[in-house]
Amino acid sequence: MQFDVCVIGGCGHVGLPLALCFANEGRRVAGFDVNSDAVAAVAGGQMPFQEEGGEESLSAALASGNLRICDDPEVISSARDIILTIGTPVDRHLNPSFAAIQAAVEDYLPYFRNGQLLVLRSTVYPGTSERVYNVIRSEGPQMFVAFCPERIAQGQAIRETYQMPQIVSAFSDEGMARARELFEVFGGGIIELAPLEAELCKLFTNSYRYIKFAVANQFYAIANDHGVDYYRLREAITKDYPRASDLPSAGFAAGPCLFKDTMQLGSFYNNSFFLGHAAMLINEGLPGYIVGCLRRSLPLREMTVGILGMAFKADSDDARDSLAYKLRKILELECKEVVTTDPYVSDERLLPLEEVVERSDLLIVGAPHSVYREVDLQDQEVVDIWNCFGRGGLICP
Repeated sequence: MQFDVCVIGGCGHVGLPLALCFANEGRRVAGFDVNSDAVAAVAGGQMPFQEEGGEESLSAALASGNLRICDDPEVISSARDIILTIGTPVDRHLNPSFAAIQAAVEDYLPYFRNGQLLVLRSTVYPGTSERVYNVIRSEGPQMFVAFCPERIAQGQAIRETYQMPQIVSAFSDEGMARARELFEVFGGGIIELAPLEAELCKLFTNSYRYIKFAVANQFYAIANDHGVDYYRLREAITKDYPRASDLPSAGFAAGPCLFKDTMQLGSFYNNSFFLGHAAMLINEGLPGYIVGCLRRSLPLREMTVGILGMAFKADSDDARDSLAYKLRKILELECKEVVTTDPYVSDERLLPLEEVVERSDLLIVGAPHSVYREVDLQDQEVVDIWNCFGRGGLICP
């Protein structure tokens, strides 16, 4: 085999950091991606998104010759192990959609070879691994199929790949041994599970985080509606009290994973995952709650409102499913004008920070980027549910 590993989706948020980790461990890695622009950028040494240590790792991987980035699917046939980083999203009805992963397996089936290991790496709906295994068994060559979910925080994938144990699962003892061998190179330990167990572990983890954020956001709304600053309460609750130390800050719980995975778990449980659906109503309703509070106390129709940060989380360039965009849509129905800025996100509607600050009668923190803490806002009114500026989180106190 020409390559030890081929990562399908090798220029994406999941695939590229993983490919870099393997390459920098001395493995011969092919990063295959259908996005030719991303392939050209990465092959030229440019990271297509923010990743801690990404630029350095990419330069090292390319310089060593261990990493090849390409858009030719023929490389799939030349690898011992294949990692597919395509998951199952939810559709507009909040049901899981298998179209993407099914299409990928069907498209790449002609390139699969006997004896290869196929690893599903992104989050999938429970039972998806078995579906793929059955397709391979009935229509494809004699391959091993494994599900080994990624568990990283976006932007910290390289570091966390080494720090956290890898969950591996497969449909045979030999497949499990191959999956273990593949991922134990990172040294963080291996946890072996059955495929369904591994699939549920991933969904449980993301749903738990989503529910925790909903708890904080519900507490925030209760406190705010009674004129109490949530952050004063949070400080009192968590100070030297370990049983409440993980109570999160309030803020937008968004991005490409938490909401989607919570809804997938709800669908898997026959739409009886009441905690998950309640969390969705709270988290997705937070932009509307903010605007409702402002509408009751301010003449929004006469005001220009600026949003600071459009990414889905702090210090990220990823705006996928960001609730700051939902906030902007609601405000556009209520305000004279809405202007937005973000130092990391690429969006033609975004303006320079200084212009947004100067033009706005009111500022709302959409993503608490650390650079905002250095901005001198003087006496300008700011809605800061994250407590990014340390002034507390009350809306129109």
